[in-house]
Amino acid sequence: MEIFEKYKYPIIGGGAAFFLALLLVTFGFFKTLFILVLVAAGSFAGYFVQETGLVDRFLENFK
Repeated sequence: MEIFEKYKYPIIGGGAAFFLALLLVTFGFFKTLFILVLVAAGSFAGYFVQETGLVDRFLENFK
């Protein structure tokens, strides 16, 4: 555990690079780019919904 705490960011970066390389080899450049764009859009949408509280207000209407 001590090694992970010392090298946390290089390990995370290496894992992310491995995952990206795996996507590139498996799907190709443009499909991987499309996947990354959709992940970014989904992350932005989730952040927007969380910050505005849209889901919370929607669920309160059913209580």
